[in-house]
Amino acid sequence: MVRFSIDPGASEPPFEQVRAHVVEAVRDGRLAVGAKLPTVRALADELDLAVNTVAKAYRSLEADAVIETRGRNGTFVAEHGDPAERQLQRAAADYAALARRLGVEASEARTIVDAALA
Repeated sequence: MVRFSIDPGASEPPFEQVRAHVVEAVRDGRLAVGAKLPTVRALADELDLAVNTVAKAYRSLEADAVIETRGRNGTFVAEHGDPAERQLQRAAADYAALARRLGVEASEARTIVDAALA
């Protein structure tokens, strides 16, 4: 199980630290798709935080589709849990559709993207 910690002296509020820790653990693979997260109450106790603080972090993560709550079964890392990757995939699909509409060849569209990333 992944352990999280909160820095009381940090400029980020505790709920944002919890949210950021979960996102980072999903991105780097420490939390795999389908991994069960602690209950709100259990994580609040572990981190010595108010239950509402952890609940706020979980709500934010669920809104970003990083986690999903399955009723009494608990909270789990959602499939495709990385919100940044999902946003990039949507943007890439939109870009590809635009390139096709404009009649731009795939190789030229990739060159344009490579130049933008450089």
